[in-house]
Order: sequence, then structure tokens, then C-alpha cells
Amino acid sequence: MRYFDYTFLEKGLLPAGLINLVSTISTLRERDNNRKDNYQEIYQKLESIAKVQSVKGSNEIEGIVTTEKRISEIVNQNSAPLNHNEAEIAGYRDALNTIHTGFDTLDLKEADILGLHETMLAYTPEGSGGYKKSDNSIIEILPSGHRAIRFQPTSALETPETMDQLLLSYMQARNNSNINTLLLIPCFILDFLCIHPFLDGNGRMSRLLSLLLLYKAGFDAGKYISFEEQINKTKSDYYEGLKHSSINWHEMKNSYTPFIQYFGLTLLRCYKELDTRFLVVNNKIVTKKKRVEVTVLNSHLPISKQEICYVLPDVSPTTVEAALGVMVKEGLVKKIGSGRNTKYLRV
Repeated sequence: MRYFDYTFLEKGLLPAGLINLVSTISTLRERDNNRKDNYQEIYQKLESIAKVQSVKGSNEIEGIVTTEKRISEIVNQNSAPLNHNEAEIAGYRDALNTIHTGFDTLDLKEADILGLHETMLAYTPEGSGGYKKSDNSIIEILPSGHRAIRFQPTSALETPETMDQLLLSYMQARNNSNINTLLLIPCFILDFLCIHPFLDGNGRMSRLLSLLLLYKAGFDAGKYISFEEQINKTKSDYYEGLKHSSINWHEMKNSYTPFIQYFGLTLLRCYKELDTRFLVVNNKIVTKKKRVEVTVLNSHLPISKQEICYVLPDVSPTTVEAALGVMVKEGLVKKIGSGRNTKYLRV
């Protein structure tokens, strides 16, 4: 059976770049904490935007989609789910709310993890709240169109004991003052995904647990900037990090570094994006068109009109569209895609 040893994190065996990354994130966290109490209204706006993006992003990674309008209605509880996809979305909404409002009473205990899973699948016919009863495999589609097993998770028979070992190992490492929690969390998430303890919902559960552990460690950027949406925007890097860090996992010879680096960079993007959005929402003097321009030019990834409207809820879609048209004509941005998939990227 696989066991877990995170003592390598205290031995200084990681690349210096990771240590610098953690230091940068911690600095941004402190700056964010210092202004939060003075700008509660702004943070409430950012929180409502992030909640919609988190529910949308985490489900979209798994191919669970609906329209932007329906996502907003479901997240804001203005409508009941109308189909299976929307039932999955409503469940994630409730599990996310549980973490947002009660993370201080939750912990990495089996009962809490199973409870979150049950909440997440409460609207679906199969439901759950228990570990898998049969073996599962992680399948990938090759360029040829053929399917192949990319990774074989822990067997159903060994899952309960393996999960128990994982939780105990994390708790022990978390209590070790020589181990940085920001380096430990992605190690846990990687191991959780390699065990794949549920028949359904492992990816979404891993993102919920990421938020829970970050909150408990004092890093709450994911409450105001969607951590899940940042992953959704960089899916290929996410899967590459998982792939490289899971090689030789069963033999306990895997390297956690690729996934630690991806996880840290994703959190760093959240804090940087939080800085950008705070400045945009807080700056009431600048014209709305200028705020659209700042939002697009500060985005390192292609951004859609809908995403701009999320960032700037007081700016109408018509104003956003007009500002984007001017920016395209002036050569500041270029259009990518067409129709509803159109996004804009700074030149």
C-alpha cells in the first residue's frame, strides 16, 4: 500500500525558484490583508463575481457546461437546476458555499471530505458521500482518437486505508514548523488525485479541497478571484503538471515539483489579478471605457466580453463592446475566435 512522507519539504531539496515564489505570494497576501478591512464593499463585489466564475470554471474543466445566464441564475439561487449538468453545477455551488462560510469548522477529516462530496452530488441521481466501491482509471484520448489509460489510481479495496494514511501524513506535516504549508498543500492535492477516491467528482473535489486548505492556511485570494477559473484558463499546464508529478507515483519515486510549481503560479496569478481588479473597481474617477482598457491590458490571458463584465459589473455590455472596438482599431488588442467564443488579447 502507498504511504506518504512529506519530510523532503523541510530538507531544502526544492529549487530556489519555488522558495522565491512562496515568498512573493506571502508578500502579496500581507498587502491584501492590510487593505481588506478598509474596502469591504469592493471585496464584497469581487466575492460575488468570483463565486460565479468558480462554479463555472471548475465544472467547465470536466465538460459540465450551461449558458452564462443559467450559471448566474443557479449560483444566485434564482432558479432550480433543469437538467443533469445544472444539477452538478448546483451541487458545486452548495459545496463551495460550505467552504466559504464554514471553512474554520472544517478540516481534513474523512467525515468532512465525505460530507463535501455528498453536498456536491446532492442534486444528481447517483449521489455519493462514500469512497469508490469499484476500481476506476484515468483515461486520455490520444491524437489518433484512441483511448488509453493514462494513470491507474489506487484500487477500491485499498482506498479507505490509503486515504487514512494521506490525511494523517498531511496533519503531521502541517504541524511541522519547518514545512511551508504552501508547498505542502499541492503535494496533498496531487496525492489525492492519484488515489482518485471517488467514482465521480475527483477533479472538482480536489479544487474544493485546495480552497479549503488555502483558507485554513490564511490564503483567501480564491474567495475574491476564482482559483478554479485560473486553472480552467491554463488547463494544458494543469494536466502537464499532474502528469509529470504522477510518474512513478505507485513506487513512491515521483517528483512533486512540477505540480507544486503549477499550483504556486496559479495562486500567484490570483493575487496579481486581485491587485488589478481592486484598482479597477476602486478607481471611480477613471471613465468606464478606460477601466475596460485597463482590465484587458492587464490580463495576461485572452479575455472575453463576458469576463470583462464580471470584473466590471457596473459597466454595461454595450460600453464594453464599444471600448473593445476602439482598442482593436487602435491596435492595442487583437481578436481571437469568433461569435460567442471571441476573446481579446493585448498586442
